[in-house]
Amino acid sequence: MKRALFVLAMLSLPAFPALPAPPALPAPPAPPAQSGQQKPNTRLFGTQDLGLLEAPDREQWQKPDQIMDAIGIAEGFKVAELGAAGGWFTLQLAERVGPNGRVYAEDIQRAMLDGISRRMQSENLTNVTTVLGTPSDPHLPPALDAALINDAFHEMDDPDDPKVVVTLLRNVAQSLKPQGRLGIVDWTPGSGGPGPEAKHRVDPKRVIKAANAAGLELIKREDFPPFVFLLVFGRANAKPTP
Repeated sequence: MKRALFVLAMLSLPAFPALPAPPALPAPPAPPAQSGQQKPNTRLFGTQDLGLLEAPDREQWQKPDQIMDAIGIAEGFKVAELGAAGGWFTLQLAERVGPNGRVYAEDIQRAMLDGISRRMQSENLTNVTTVLGTPSDPHLPPALDAALINDAFHEMDDPDDPKVVVTLLRNVAQSLKPQGRLGIVDWTPGSGGPGPEAKHRVDPKRVIKAANAAGLELIKREDFPPFVFLLVFGRANAKPTP
């Protein structure tokens, strides 16, 4: 009887609203970037797009022989290409310097270098060495006769951190012989043609400014219409080779 009265008493109690759920805890903040950690370069040319660099008419508008002549690349030279990508221009350089010369094909993407190695093997060329660099240091050997950055400076130049490309160019300058030359080929500002869209193209004045900050001086500029321009640099205050 007492049990029945207790149950009735409990049922007669007024209902109380349910307590609200506790608020969700905020997500922990992202850990701070480590000192010296480099952001991913979203401007890099991907391996999935390499076919765009193999257009059948590229030799006509790129004019590799005229570019190499303007830089002064000759048989037996030791040269480097930075941002070599799929190796299209690396092949031109390897054929120009011949078996007595050496080409260092540099890129910061291992997949690109693997593709270059396969390409040179298929062409039976043994005068090409691949080099894995970083955005600020191409890890080139000393005493180079010439170096080339072809259609890639706009990828290397980070507007948010211009010191990176200056450091890169300074390292290139240190690898050149006193009378060595650096050629930088990039897309003529504006739109049209096979290159990147206009907002990703670089003004030649910006290239010259970065090179000057790296201890290089402009020797000459040549335009190869309708799509590209060439800037040739030498080491500032370099003493002539006796």
